[in-house]
Amino acid sequence: MTDAASPVPPPVLLEERRGDVLLLTLNRPERHNALNAALNHALGEAVARAHEDGVRVIVLTGAGEQAFCSGGDMSEMSGLETGSAPLPPPDQRRNGYAEVSATPLPVIAAVNGYCYGGGLRLAIACDIRLASDTATFRLPGAEYGLVVGAAMLPRLVGVSRAKEWIYTARRFDAAEALESGLVSRVLPREQVLPAALEMAEVIAEHSAIAVQESKRVVDLATISAEARADEEATNRRLRGSPEQTERFRDATRRVTGR
Repeated sequence: MTDAASPVPPPVLLEERRGDVLLLTLNRPERHNALNAALNHALGEAVARAHEDGVRVIVLTGAGEQAFCSGGDMSEMSGLETGSAPLPPPDQRRNGYAEVSATPLPVIAAVNGYCYGGGLRLAIACDIRLASDTATFRLPGAEYGLVVGAAMLPRLVGVSRAKEWIYTARRFDAAEALESGLVSRVLPREQVLPAALEMAEVIAEHSAIAVQESKRVVDLATISAEARADEEATNRRLRGSPEQTERFRDATRRVTGR
């Protein structure tokens, strides 16, 4: 008698092609779609190949009714859990945030719930953000001993608001996100994804090269590559320091209870 086969876990990223639009859904609702190594790599892979596959617009959202993305998976990052999914060596993995930042394709974020830390950083890297009226936002990097969003957020909301959110790490709601310019529209939760897909379809009907060149020029005018690289370098220096390690452990205990 043999044991029943173990159930196959669901994919951490759902991919759905809708004509020229690619819908990507972060699919870890039981963890509020937190980015573990497997999801981060899968997202990076999907975004990286989208252009070659003829995709014109990407829509990014989160599975379930509670979260877009709650940030990095703290249990995995703190070593309390290890991923079971087979992955390439770390130096060969794709990075979801980096690929979203680098793609020439327009990316629309349908923010349907919690959007915290690395999840908000991911949304900031998208070109357009639509949010549900129940969405909440937070950048807890300073609390954890890291720099999150400092390179990209000021171009969206201005220096003073960006510094306030980053320094205080406070939570704010969709109404404040709209007033600040972080999101373009606030809608009832059930309307956010349909609105994002409708917008994507309109964009996909236009000249692909004109849209991509428009994105390139806008980003050239508003994004500092030096600042983005410096944020990455700063976090490499800060991550693993005694203070950052202790702060992250305290935060992990509060979140996971372990």
